[in-house]
Amino acid sequence: MSESAPKTHPRRGTGIWPLIHSERAALAADLAELTGAQWETPSLCAGLTVREVLAHLTAGASLTPVRWMAGVIRCRFDFDKQVAMRLTEQMGATPAETLDRFRRVVTSTTKPPLPATAMLGETIVHGEDIRRPLGIRRAYPIETLTRVAENYQGSDLVVLAKGRIRGLRLVAVDGPFSTGSGPLVSGTTLALTMAMTGRATYCDELEGDGVAILRDRC
Repeated sequence: MSESAPKTHPRRGTGIWPLIHSERAALAADLAELTGAQWETPSLCAGLTVREVLAHLTAGASLTPVRWMAGVIRCRFDFDKQVAMRLTEQMGATPAETLDRFRRVVTSTTKPPLPATAMLGETIVHGEDIRRPLGIRRAYPIETLTRVAENYQGSDLVVLAKGRIRGLRLVAVDGPFSTGSGPLVSGTTLALTMAMTGRATYCDELEGDGVAILRDRC
């Protein structure tokens, strides 16, 4: 699949990078008017503020495979330490600088040694980690959410998702996504995706006999 294809329906050959760039631009716009206190709001990532999660996204869009591996070696293969180090590098002195650094990478195609689809997932999931605590809602294109959900349902890369939904049947009520067999978990594609990646708060938006099982696994 070409990653420079024109924007069309994802199932008709669209590249992933235009979707990533669109989501980054939307997030930057949503955060343009935050107050200082809002920047310090706890995100859905345990222990991180919304500002820190944004810096993490900037770091991911700034790391080549070579720089990523150099950091891993420098941190003695402690991947959490590497993530924290790169986050700190991209924080800047003020929230305005944090946001400015993110804006600079909106159209970046630089990435660690991960599939571009994983980068799209990171952008959507961490975007929600930031937006939800701030009360910001985004109407994501259903085609984009479906692509992310389909990627996570078959992968434990970056975050545990495939294993978390094992033995459950997930069905989206707002799009074509469905997967698995077993007790039913139904809801919006966004809520299913976020629950798949361990965000238990989104289980409140889901229905079915499998919700309690999924919640326990988050």
